[in-house]
Amino acid sequence: MKNIGVITSGGDCGGLNAVIKGAARMAHKQDMACYVIPNGYAGLYNLVEFDNLVELCPERVDEIGANLAGSEAGHSRVKIKKINDPEKYQRIKEGIKKFNLDGLVISGGDDTGSVIVDLTSQGIKCVHAPKTMDLDLQTYSVGGDSTINRIAAFAEDLKTTGKTHNRIIVVEVFGRYAGHTAFRGGVAADADSILIPEIPIDIDIVYAHAKKRYFRRIEQSDVRAGSYLILAAEGLKNADGSEITDDSAGVDAFGHKKLAGAGKYVSQELTKKFKNDPEIKEAMKRMKMYVPGVYEIPEVRSVQPGHLVRSGHASAYDVNFGLQAGAAAVLLLKKDITGVTVSSVSGNTICYLPTHEAIKQRHVDLSDVLLYENMGICFGRKKVAVSPQFSEIKCPPPRYM
Repeated sequence: MKNIGVITSGGDCGGLNAVIKGAARMAHKQDMACYVIPNGYAGLYNLVEFDNLVELCPERVDEIGANLAGSEAGHSRVKIKKINDPEKYQRIKEGIKKFNLDGLVISGGDDTGSVIVDLTSQGIKCVHAPKTMDLDLQTYSVGGDSTINRIAAFAEDLKTTGKTHNRIIVVEVFGRYAGHTAFRGGVAADADSILIPEIPIDIDIVYAHAKKRYFRRIEQSDVRAGSYLILAAEGLKNADGSEITDDSAGVDAFGHKKLAGAGKYVSQELTKKFKNDPEIKEAMKRMKMYVPGVYEIPEVRSVQPGHLVRSGHASAYDVNFGLQAGAAAVLLLKKDITGVTVSSVSGNTICYLPTHEAIKQRHVDLSDVLLYENMGICFGRKKVAVSPQFSEIKCPPPRYM
């Protein structure tokens, strides 16, 4: 193993540049050369057309900011199997041979991982450094902590405009069908209600919780100011289990629906309920807020921070994990252990599992919700009473997410 290529694929997020730096630094220390294959699997498919690749020598690696989000290597959403070219695998192998690459370090999520499984079956040596802000892999994945911090910061900031205008704010965030980022980001932002795909929502329960808490805050305020914050995951489901989405959004390169509309849906449903609730007019009058024909119900606003939660800077946790994952991937390649995903690094022990196992989707464990639910956060369902169990034995160290 003398020459390796580095690919980042799928959605961008914090920690990817740390993966690249970790891989390049470890490769250099192992007397290997490390090269960037630009723009994800699109670059891999077109590798044979390149005249040269950028070598990540120590001087070039110094130019990469590990704490910057995004990826110096670039991205694309390309599924190799879907490429309309019967010679696609041979073309990829010719590109790899052209640059004398002995193996690939590839960082991405479940879709990226599925391509790693595909490439491995074709005899291409790959190791997966897990990356997805959705946190829905079996391992921790680069980008999760950075995204949660960004979500929490934006949601917390929105409280100022919410309180100034006495608004109910609904923040819709990424996460597809796993609610990890909405859940943890909402908790960190001290949200009043957190709506995740794992719990189909009863909008009546959300409304009752919002109505009670919103007016209580305004009534207790000496300047009649109050707000209510909702975090909603994009993959939200109705009480009947149906998806809340905009069918006109289409699908991505991997065939997934482009999710949109959860925040708008929650905002519209709450507005309808305020309009149809005979108690609201009197409540608005009691708060000295009522203006006939102009301001008769509380205002509900939907906000989508969108790609802002992917951008900016990586968290310290993701920089640490990214460096470890990139370096560990190189050591696995050197040991000829391929088709696997880096799980963790503990001391001098590198833990890994087969990539086809690592990319199985992991959802929020609903037992994790119970404690927060019993502290007063609404999850769009009837509160489930919790009976904590106590033990004198040592608890295991906390598993991140």
